Amino acid sequence: MSIKAVVFDAYGTLYDIQSVAEVTEDAFPGYGEIITQVWRIKQLEYTWLRSLMRRYQDFAAVTRDSLAYTLRMLGLAYENDAFERVIEKYLHLDLYPDATAALAALRPRKLAILSNGSPDMLNALVRNSGLDALLDATISVDAKKTFKPSPEAYELVGEVLGTAPNEVLFVSSNPWDAAGAKSFGLNVAWIERVTPETMALACVENELVAPLTMFKAIRTQMDELGFAPDHCIHALSELPGIV
Repeated sequence: MSIKAVVFDAYGTLYDIQSVAEVTEDAFPGYGEIITQVWRIKQLEYTWLRSLMRRYQDFAAVTRDSLAYTLRMLGLAYENDAFERVIEKYLHLDLYPDATAALAALRPRKLAILSNGSPDMLNALVRNSGLDALLDATISVDAKKTFKPSPEAYELVGEVLGTAPNEVLFVSSNPWDAAGAKSFGLNVAWIERVTPETMALACVENELVAPLTMFKAIRTQMDELGFAPDHCIHALSELPGIV
């Protein structure tokens, strides 16, 4: 059956989460990189923990809590204005350079985002980046009160777009998300932006493992969960060639 809809993860897939580093460094000089990496690791961890605990709070709350944890863990005192300035960046994350052209080339298929982001966060981000002109739907897991990779989150694709799982190509650079979507039954394209060869070289070239290198080692390679993606690509620009 042909692909009728292409659905994208947002954070790390269409939007570069590392683009928060500039504002974290500006707010906390000398700590920008480690704040950025620990914040993202704890942000994801809190989504999984809250899903398992069945104590849902939306992604906006999770994002604030994980930043508060990070700053406390690093022993950094801060004014509320600095905290809010860092949080605000999540509404203005940088698009990957090939995102807009890739989405435009996938028409006339339905195009959507399925994200852990809360509706207010996602709607502001999509509007601020101009993707609202290309997307048919921006879907938040908030409707199910659980986070990806819970199967209930992926159910939203069919409920909103009216598609069967085998009619959808789900795109994510997050390995855990790609595995979750494949487990649910969607066709999956995983964007491998960091290769094992790149990781090995980064470790050899540095006496100490930098925070970004450690983050990539933990979060950028396909997890051993038993669900391999249908396609492995290295950039969004490759998508039109596989659908």
